[in-house]
Amino acid sequence: MERLQKVIAHAGVASRRKAEELIVEGKVKVNGKVVKELGVKVGPNDKVEVNGIPLEREEPVYFLLYKPRGVISAVHDDKGRKVVTDFFPEVTARIYPIGRLDYDTSGLLLLTNDGDFANLMMHPKNEVEKVYVAKVKGIMFRETVKKLEKGIKLEDGMTAPAKVKVLSTDKKKNTSIVQITIHEGKNRQVRRMLEAVGHPVLKLKREMYAFLTLQGLKPGESRELTPHEVKQLRVLATKVKK
Repeated sequence: MERLQKVIAHAGVASRRKAEELIVEGKVKVNGKVVKELGVKVGPNDKVEVNGIPLEREEPVYFLLYKPRGVISAVHDDKGRKVVTDFFPEVTARIYPIGRLDYDTSGLLLLTNDGDFANLMMHPKNEVEKVYVAKVKGIMFRETVKKLEKGIKLEDGMTAPAKVKVLSTDKKKNTSIVQITIHEGKNRQVRRMLEAVGHPVLKLKREMYAFLTLQGLKPGESRELTPHEVKQLRVLATKVKK
């Protein structure tokens, strides 16, 4: 038996918090009866409806994808471009990306059908670190590194302090390779941060998500997360929650 809101979240209908709102609003039925109490538990044989639509229960699945450049972090695209779910033709579960990497950014992306887990990973209070490596225009000096580490003022507010390391520079080509670690998820954040300090991004890759890496994978390849990895991510997000 599991709590009703958790079952709804695992089905990918909504986050657990949103599922709780749907229950309180009387939009959820169990075995034909409206349920408004949050403590209700249901079993595998109970019939659950959300907004009149029967819940299709799926076992929660969790994947790590090495997203190539030129792919949309979405389930479908109106312009017919390749999307991340195209790399999972044999997965019948309704998976979707946790957060996003923009079209021109490659690297580590998680996908799941577990709305509760996705919400936990993306919540701004849960400081899950993401490590990026960027090739940028110009030679980055220590003063610029310090600016990035303190936080950059963007049009949608200040960024949190970042960890920044210049890995190499090429004076002939006038470029730098920079490693930057953030825990926020603002749209195109790393690109905008680097552009704001005068170093437009030429190439960007997310190499780590928490303790997860791309080891053993080529662009377009994926693997399923182990139950232990999923548990570790949950514990990590809960520990850093403020």
